[in-house]
Amino acid sequence: LKERGGLRGCVGYITPMKPLCMTVRDTAALAAMRDERFPPVTAAELPLLDYEISVLSPLRRVTDWRQIQVGRDGLLVWKSGSEGVLLPQVASEERWDRTTLLDQTCVKAGLPERCWQDESTDVFRFTAIVFGQSLAGSSDESADHRLNPTPDEQGPLQPPH
Repeated sequence: LKERGGLRGCVGYITPMKPLCMTVRDTAALAAMRDERFPPVTAAELPLLDYEISVLSPLRRVTDWRQIQVGRDGLLVWKSGSEGVLLPQVASEERWDRTTLLDQTCVKAGLPERCWQDESTDVFRFTAIVFGQSLAGSSDESADHRLNPTPDEQGPLQPPH
């Protein structure tokens, strides 16, 4: 959820937990009412909200930092039970380079910048199909950020939990 261009709520699953239609229903309600970073959305805010849904690809372990493409890839960083995730569109919106994306994903996990360089840190990348809609009726902002993997990429992996 976004309000006037700023984040207003974001909740989701990295791996499929249930059918997509149920996931969208449940995470929309959680983002509006239970994202601990924000107070619950009020009825008065509804016309001001923009809605965005990102359907994630399977995770792929990063074995070479050059595999990461800003604007295409989102990241998941995992180390010692701490996990941080940034969607593919975040780096483009913030105008980050690859190193900043990696650093900020570490920060999102509550870890120090550059933690991605530590051998004990797992880094995964993913793509997303992104759908957006403004209730104000401005326009459908659907976009497809999915790209086909190249043959040299490793197959899907689950993050360690």
